[in-house]
Amino acid sequence: MDAKDILADAFGRLPELVHTAVHGLTADQLRWAPAPGANTIAWLIWHATRVQDDHVADLIGTGQIYPTGGWAQRFGLPADDSDTGYGHSAEEVAAVLPESAQVLEDYYRSVHDRTMEFISGLTDADLDRVVDKAWDPPVTLGVRLISVYDDDAQHAGQAAYIRGLL
Repeated sequence: MDAKDILADAFGRLPELVHTAVHGLTADQLRWAPAPGANTIAWLIWHATRVQDDHVADLIGTGQIYPTGGWAQRFGLPADDSDTGYGHSAEEVAAVLPESAQVLEDYYRSVHDRTMEFISGLTDADLDRVVDKAWDPPVTLGVRLISVYDDDAQHAGQAAYIRGLL
């Protein structure tokens, strides 16, 4: 197994985590917060998907999926491809209003499919390429992908926990 196979396996597990967290929930359940100001399932999955969409698009050198297909409107949000949820206030978290759980799954699946296609073409040497010199040490492609995976896995787990509280 080479490094890209490990990445593909890790990212390949995320769709089931997303599905388990949201499938069958109503819009009200997706928007429920366990405490005032806390994140909702809708926001957690939206944010995880937005980060993956933003970061992988940057790595590939293409546009994001979010501005196409009316995704922003389906979440009740303005079409702003710079908004990934970082630093959101409680009011901004509550403003993520997906039409349904299926919208969350469909957007995630679109982003995931592009990520998997990208990973399938990588070599071990590609993973060592520096993609961000703003950090010390500079961030490589492999480290960036692990960061995206880690963020997604944590947020999917948080969403599953909130589902359990429902």
